[in-house]
Amino acid sequence: MKPMRAEMAEGLVQLPAKAGPPAELIFGEWYPALRADRLRAGETAVTMLLEIPLLLGRKSNGKLFAMRDLCPHRGIPLSAGWFDGETVQCKYHGWRFEPCSGRCEEIPSLTSFDSLAPAKIYANSFPVAERDGYAWVYVPSAGAGRIEDDAVLPPVPELPKFGGRYRTAHLQAELPCNVDHGIIGLMDPAHGPFVHRAWWWRSAASIHEKTKQFEPIPDGFRMSAHAPSSNSAPYKLLGKPVTTIDFMLPNRRYETIVAEKNGKKRWFASLTTVTPVTASTCRIDVIAAWNMLYWVPLVTPIAMHFGAEFVAQDQQTMVEQAQGLRSNPGLMLIDDADKPAKWYFALKQRRLTGEGEHPLAGPVELHWRS
Repeated sequence: MKPMRAEMAEGLVQLPAKAGPPAELIFGEWYPALRADRLRAGETAVTMLLEIPLLLGRKSNGKLFAMRDLCPHRGIPLSAGWFDGETVQCKYHGWRFEPCSGRCEEIPSLTSFDSLAPAKIYANSFPVAERDGYAWVYVPSAGAGRIEDDAVLPPVPELPKFGGRYRTAHLQAELPCNVDHGIIGLMDPAHGPFVHRAWWWRSAASIHEKTKQFEPIPDGFRMSAHAPSSNSAPYKLLGKPVTTIDFMLPNRRYETIVAEKNGKKRWFASLTTVTPVTASTCRIDVIAAWNMLYWVPLVTPIAMHFGAEFVAQDQQTMVEQAQGLRSNPGLMLIDDADKPAKWYFALKQRRLTGEGEHPLAGPVELHWRS
């Protein structure tokens, strides 16, 4: 067996000397743990998800697994040991585990005088699925117990697609703030002309009044189908597009843009998630697909260049905001531009307590300038 030497997920944000305020976390959901292409057959990687250290890997048959990076015997990280493509072996005492189920297969110290059955011992393992190039891990609520193979779980999130031919891209950024600040920053409609100033996107001079319709959906809300912002140059490539934006707990923003141009259907779709790494830090992942100019060789790197610049602007702003949040100041949410943030907090509180009504009783119209 070869040593695992599992790599840490790239770019994990290191907590500053004084971390910002923590957020309460939502369990019983699927979260993207890391890019699946980092997990070749017989290899592993480690990451952190909802303050849980995880060991992820791919067995020789291609099946993914996710385990708590902890041996249940004496607490050493399993990533310090070995993986042979079939089982994970602890470095300390050689306990061997089947990683998908977590079932213990061998305890080398046992003798013929011992009656302990290793198969009755389990290391913590988590359901894992591969979607859109990510390894998604289901993180159950505390005390939920071991999840059996036939357990009924929520559907694994997936990027919407409107045809068989398309290009895809993904982006990632670590944020030194809790998941709540990451999410309300994601859905904030008023920061664009200031945070995302660029010749190819927006400028301060482009600000104008906007009116959008919103409607409730289960565990979230929808910005109803509308013509996207006329002061965003990339949208003009689609002709006369119609866009719909959904936010759904715990952390997902879906945007779909569809248009007819020259008799052909053009579309763009994205799924953006803000995932808690710890209670005080989070990570943003963007998965996108589109069918415009998908045959052009350079279209993907060009799209990723501009997309990375866009995400980096958000990241830099959140890094700067984190300096102010370290003292846990009182904050305010105002007027219609901050209504989506208020809805998010109400939806989250309803999920955590199991009480309360959906914050949107029906369709509502919001107004702001951006």
